[in-house]
Amino acid sequence: MDEKHFTDFAELEKRIKYMFKNKDLLRNALTHKTFAFEAKIPVEYNERLEFLGDSILGFLVAEQLYKSNKYFSEGELTRRRSALVNNGFLAEKARKLGLGEFLLLGKGEKKQNGAQNSTNLANALEALIGAVYLDSDLENVWMFIKNNIFDDKLGF
Repeated sequence: MDEKHFTDFAELEKRIKYMFKNKDLLRNALTHKTFAFEAKIPVEYNERLEFLGDSILGFLVAEQLYKSNKYFSEGELTRRRSALVNNGFLAEKARKLGLGEFLLLGKGEKKQNGAQNSTNLANALEALIGAVYLDSDLENVWMFIKNNIFDDKLGF
């Protein structure tokens, strides 16, 4: 990984208002598998962090919906959670953060404009959630989610 990527990541840290103690977690969250597969040395990519981040986001949103909607049925809570954690919504939030410009993509993925691909963007945002959690704790990851995804506009 060249040093330029860490400089670029410093700009992203300013945007997301979170400074990573472990910069490797941030780099892994932004590394697409195509980049890792083309690397000369083994590189971890973001799918495992995405898995973790998706679960954390779903859990924290479910908890907040449960606490703030005392009379909603399970079905209604599920519908509302689904609306808040779907890939389209997350990709739009990732676009607003400019996450695509920080993604580490393989040559073919770059040629296919992978930095603007909704799936890549949503996955990277979920991976970022997982990375923030591993770098800190639930309280900090919830602040990250509120600041960068929900903008404190949902009454959470």
